[in-house]
Order: sequence, then structure tokens, then C-alpha cells
Amino acid sequence: MGEAVVSELRGMPVILPDGRFLGTVHDTVVDSTEWTCTHLFVTNPPADLVEDRIHVAIPWRWVRAVEDVVLLRWFPPTPIPREPVNP
Repeated sequence: MGEAVVSELRGMPVILPDGRFLGTVHDTVVDSTEWTCTHLFVTNPPADLVEDRIHVAIPWRWVRAVEDVVLLRWFPPTPIPREPVNP
């Protein structure tokens, strides 16, 4: 992404490594100390990927590329449960 403005990510589709559509970038989380993007806030994921279609925050380190879409390099096994499982 280089020196592009992170606000340009808003509205971009987010694609999983296997080609499935995860959702749309709603916003970004920026570290104000380093002025780097740390997370993408993704809205409206399909229910088969995220239980109850809750919005998800994607760490920037999971992003492989940004062009016409945001392509992820990794995503946890799906579906992601609404409540975390306690060990």
C-alpha cells in the first residue's frame, strides 16, 4: 500500500485466501505513534464465515495485497463463533 491514504480502503471488498468474499472495509485502525494501519474493520461478513454476521477486525499483518480488493494472506478456520471458546 505504500504511501496511499488508508481512507481509500473504505468500501473495498475483502477477499479470503481461498477466494471467498469476507465483507467490506468500513474503517481502519491507525497507531497514532507510528502512523501505521494496524487493523481493518470489516462489516457484513456472510453468516457461513462469521456467526451472526458480527463485524470483524482484521490485523494488517493478514493483508497480502491491496489493489481493486483487499486480499488476505490468512484467515482463521470458519465459521468464527460469536463467543470465544474457553479452554
